[in-house]
Amino acid sequence: MPNMAKPKPSARSAKKPSRGDALAALRAKIDALDKQLVALVNERAKLAQKIGKVKEENGHQTYDPARECEVLARVAQHNRGPLSNQCVQALFREVISGSRALEKTLRVAHLGPAYTYSHLAAIQRFGQSVDYVPVASIGAVFEEVNRGHCDYGLVPIENSTDGRIADTLDMFTRLPVQICGEVNFAIHHCLLGMCQRSEVQEVYSKAQPLSQCRNWLTRHLPQARAVEVSSTSTAAQLAKDKPGAAAIASLQAATHYGLDVLAENIEDQQGNTTRFAVIGHHAAPRTGTDKTALMFEIKHKPGSLADALNLFKRNKLNLTWIESFPIARPEGGYFFFVELEGHQHDKRVAKVTELLGRRAVRLTVLGSYAKAAPAE
Repeated sequence: MPNMAKPKPSARSAKKPSRGDALAALRAKIDALDKQLVALVNERAKLAQKIGKVKEENGHQTYDPARECEVLARVAQHNRGPLSNQCVQALFREVISGSRALEKTLRVAHLGPAYTYSHLAAIQRFGQSVDYVPVASIGAVFEEVNRGHCDYGLVPIENSTDGRIADTLDMFTRLPVQICGEVNFAIHHCLLGMCQRSEVQEVYSKAQPLSQCRNWLTRHLPQARAVEVSSTSTAAQLAKDKPGAAAIASLQAATHYGLDVLAENIEDQQGNTTRFAVIGHHAAPRTGTDKTALMFEIKHKPGSLADALNLFKRNKLNLTWIESFPIARPEGGYFFFVELEGHQHDKRVAKVTELLGRRAVRLTVLGSYAKAAPAE
């Protein structure tokens, strides 16, 4: 009997892979990519270590905020999705932070406890591979840096709703630290608690968040008493322990302290942003997109301030910030804080600084630093 060839199965009769098989195949591809990613990240870290040795041999600082901002901007340009730029930059921020820690683990002071807005802004700038030092006041951040207990500190300078942060300006007049970076951090306030919103009798927070949410509180919690405390994290701790209490703090604080979110984004103004200064003892190098901060005192007589500001106009330097701060002494007077576009080593900036120094009773260059893009 002749051999009969078996008919080939048709496309319709071919067995389709099960959902389990398809899932396993996709996961296998992810596992292979993860293996490659780990190898590439560690190869990058080895190169960062070599760069660290070159820096050390040439007396350069481990932390280079301008370079790190440049890297994060570049990875966003390379990103084609589907991940957002914010997500990709967050990944690279931690890679940079971990690589930096191979050279040196930085100590960074901030207004604490954990998960205050200052802490979150510090993470935004330095990543997680850092020894964070929470302190009780803005003045204590300056002290930690000035005494060499910490490499850097993060302090708020101004808020887009409330303006200047007086405690920070006061400390700049007292201690010789440099501004070497900035963080523009979007502030989204949440009402946190362990009770229903209708049961809230007291709302705890720092003075600035209470001010930035005053209209919302008036409309939605007119019966509640606003109570100022030292930090938003302290407020969250009180809201957890005290019946009828709520806190204005971050969404991350709700997770950390186990609180319910009673309302989100309760700030009165959209785009509520706080600008933070990174303070240390070392000047930042020129990047081409820099700003410089100056603090000066001039003679207290008619026209002296106008004459000082005219120096910037004549030399075509754009001022991006100006504040006055009273001097605590019997005869009075003011310190003026200005920020302008350009680096202190740029020719025009150096010229104006020299001319202003001749007119001023006191002049301090607080530092030059790269402009920072807004961050969530």
